[in-house]
Amino acid sequence: MKLHGNPMSTCTRKVLNVLAEKGHEVEFINIDLMKHEQKTPAHIARQPFGVVPALELDDGFVMYESRAISRFLDRTLPGPSLTPADPKAYALMEQFIGVEQSYFSGPAMKIVMERFRGTNNEENIAKGREGLKRPLEVLDAALATRPYLAGNDFTLAEVCFAPYMEYLFAMGEKDTVAPYKNVMAWWDRVSNRPSVKKSAGR
Repeated sequence: MKLHGNPMSTCTRKVLNVLAEKGHEVEFINIDLMKHEQKTPAHIARQPFGVVPALELDDGFVMYESRAISRFLDRTLPGPSLTPADPKAYALMEQFIGVEQSYFSGPAMKIVMERFRGTNNEENIAKGREGLKRPLEVLDAALATRPYLAGNDFTLAEVCFAPYMEYLFAMGEKDTVAPYKNVMAWWDRVSNRPSVKKSAGR
């Protein structure tokens, strides 16, 4: 099994997190984003949109999209399941994966990329912070009654949120999250998990 990705990529980190939870090692092939290796014909053949990651199995099966890869690995690799068996908990997990994709990661990355690139456009950063308010309110309300987004257990929902939260804190945005006490307590649990630390290179 080969994972074509970049360790700085949020989407690659989701897959690395699942692999760490499963205790499974793969051949990691670094795609240098600064050299635009993700746009080469060889990589486009694996990932037609020219981004990372892409997963390649020994039997020639290739797939892309980090959330799909994460679901596939969770279903096929031995180890603890990151998908709840209970239908309602499963629904909550999928719901919050949707929240991450539709409402959270966009504004989070608006902030992160301004900080990461050093452009620091305060108008864009302010828009990102404003965009995070509602999803953080929703997460905070959900986490008032349970330790994790889908219930009592760490699931793929946490896997999907973790890289964006990691970068927000790394880029000095703790004060953006701090008013949401339940989110802060949740993130303390999530960020100290060995798999999350490993996938973030901590």
